[in-house]
Amino acid sequence: MPSFSVIIPCYRDEDKLAYLLYQLHQLPNGPEEIIVVDGAVSERCREICKQYSAHWLTSEPCRGEQLRAGAALAKAEVLWFLHADARFSKDSLGAMTSALEQGAVGGYFRFRFDVPRTWPALILEPAIALRCRYGVPYGDQGIFVLREIYKKAGGHGPWPLFEEVPLVRQVRRLGSFQSLREPIFVDPCRWQQDGWWRRTWKNRQLALNFACGVAPNELASRYGSDSHS
Repeated sequence: MPSFSVIIPCYRDEDKLAYLLYQLHQLPNGPEEIIVVDGAVSERCREICKQYSAHWLTSEPCRGEQLRAGAALAKAEVLWFLHADARFSKDSLGAMTSALEQGAVGGYFRFRFDVPRTWPALILEPAIALRCRYGVPYGDQGIFVLREIYKKAGGHGPWPLFEEVPLVRQVRRLGSFQSLREPIFVDPCRWQQDGWWRRTWKNRQLALNFACGVAPNELASRYGSDSHS
């Protein structure tokens, strides 16, 4: 099995981060290192990282810059980028290893809403899968990539939103970027709080504006630096 560096951007998500680090420590033959890049410079975040033997790194609160900083510190063969609220299956490392052994240089997991699940999830999940097939999967889908390929691709964009878009496009030019059948579970609370369809419409507006050339920093200030799944 190749060695893995897990890189997690965090901003005031300490409770969710603690559970994610717990999950990672439950994995058989777990990752070589875990790097948490804290945009809030939180003492509690530092203590949680210490508890789970994760590297604690501070950064400005910009997800793209946080991911770039974590990747620059990473030493393992494969970089696995996770959001703090992610939940994954126990076979995640095996699924990534299998894809890499088949010649992939990176990939992403199947998007699935975590519990409590309601009927809109049954519509949105296949729609997101279709978008990923013809567009770009976003960072909440557990993107992974060989470290050397990450460097050649130029890394994440140094932006608070859509930071994975230039990375994924370049990685696809450099090799096979594989969609895994293995799911990654995404916290549905933002969709529930905002309303499932209102949230989805807002995210599509963000994506359309970005595609039309609006700068990510402007989008973040206009809509708030938020998830764009």
